[in-house]
Amino acid sequence: MSSEASEDALNKRNRTKQALISVSDKQGIVDFARELARLGYRLISTGGTARALEQAGVPVLRVEDLTGFPEIMDGRVKTLHPKVHAGILARLPLDGDQLDRLGIELIDLVVVNLYPFQETIARGDVTLAQAIEQIDIGGPSMLRAAAKNFARVTVVVNPERYREVIAELRSQGDTSPMTRLRLAREVFWHTAAYDTAIANYLYSYDDAGTDAAMTAVLAGAPKEQQFPSRKVLPLSKLCGLRYGENPHQRAAFYREETGAPQGLAGARQLQGKELSFNNILDLDAALRIASEFQATAAVVIKHNKPSGVACAPTLAEAFRVAREADAVAAYGGIVGLNRPVDQATAEAIRETFFEAVIAPSFSEEALVALNSKHNLRLLATGEQGLPRELDYKRVSGGFLLQEPDPPLDLDQVRQSCRVVTRQEPSADQWADLLFAWAVAKHVTSNGIVIANGRTTLGIGQGQVSRIDAVNIALAKAGERAKGAVLASDGYLPFDDTVRSAATAGVAAIIQPGGSVRDQEAIEAADAAGLAMVFTGSRHFKH
Repeated sequence: MSSEASEDALNKRNRTKQALISVSDKQGIVDFARELARLGYRLISTGGTARALEQAGVPVLRVEDLTGFPEIMDGRVKTLHPKVHAGILARLPLDGDQLDRLGIELIDLVVVNLYPFQETIARGDVTLAQAIEQIDIGGPSMLRAAAKNFARVTVVVNPERYREVIAELRSQGDTSPMTRLRLAREVFWHTAAYDTAIANYLYSYDDAGTDAAMTAVLAGAPKEQQFPSRKVLPLSKLCGLRYGENPHQRAAFYREETGAPQGLAGARQLQGKELSFNNILDLDAALRIASEFQATAAVVIKHNKPSGVACAPTLAEAFRVAREADAVAAYGGIVGLNRPVDQATAEAIRETFFEAVIAPSFSEEALVALNSKHNLRLLATGEQGLPRELDYKRVSGGFLLQEPDPPLDLDQVRQSCRVVTRQEPSADQWADLLFAWAVAKHVTSNGIVIANGRTTLGIGQGQVSRIDAVNIALAKAGERAKGAVLASDGYLPFDDTVRSAATAGVAAIIQPGGSVRDQEAIEAADAAGLAMVFTGSRHFKH
């Protein structure tokens, strides 16, 4: 049968088009429903959605009046009925005779969004029983039915689509096949991400243990966090990229769609050229280091490594000092800041060529000052902290997952440190030691940081031997190493680091400890009059 004949059959069977509306998120639904009613749709709705429409004066037929069967089990069962699903899934003219025989009317438009499962489990105090109550059953069933039958049915899961759907209905009387396909794709992604969140959450109870332990969990006992036997990762494409690390590699930027965008994936670009693959890697490194500090801090990143980090009373001062820590490397780098950018900082940034700046926000004066650098990429993260998410590392054929190395509480670090030399660090040295230790956490292993005045002076990173990293950091620091401190991300396997640091004039060392030759390093420090403290923990970064 031709498409014209199919349309004729549709019009004869169902002269009044019907829209089924059942939404958890009621944003914009009253206005959308009112427009559908003006366009001649008969509206069918459930529970809370029906009440919202009735209170707004929008005429609506309740689902139980359509089906002749009441909602039961506190609303758990309401739309799982042949008059609902057959009305959605019916194909014309194939199913027309059955519809006539059973007295079932077509449903042309389905507007559904789901119980807030992801938002519920994001609360730290939610129990398993509470989470289970937020698993939607009828909603996904209606969405999948409508999306499967997109050849005839328009399905809307995203409130942001209401306006464009109404505009198309007004202009041409129906949505186009391409629009219905696009909306159906969005539905299947939405339900897939929803089911992913449920599966990942339930798999987090892999090791609940005995039946008694599971019963206790259902009754509200907290679960322990662990790595589940299965994990699904829903990724949503944010943008395509011109190329990857090199021009011959294609690339795109995706975010993990398990909630609202956060971190770098949630940042807004305010100006500048499109981001490159390498820009994104560098911006993430800058954001992570800048977010490490409670004090006002600035970091300059080059090739995904810090070239300079500083804390200071003002952001402009912190930025200038971080830039000058390695002025040659800073050229063409990425700037990370942990305070809103003011005009003074913006003016300082203008003095050097940078690829991008990431900060919580930019004042209007700062944006005006940086506007002349029209290629400079500016990204604003807002005041959100970094998300607590698992760290994924790709290996051939699989992934490594680990807990993130969380931001340091430097007061706790100070309390847990153990002075192992006769010489005690001074108060100023303690401040520098803790600062250098926080920076060393973000330096690729083997990593060494020389610092003074809460400013990095030399960084040696990514070396296959620790003494090479030491020598690079000391060479970068030069004469400035005198009176400075040294941080090592891992223990010192030999006393050569201590001897080289002492020769350069370093006054204090912070390191994890734990080497079988710790005593040799301690004796070398005592012989040179250095202070040395052990943290008892390491921060490798590969």
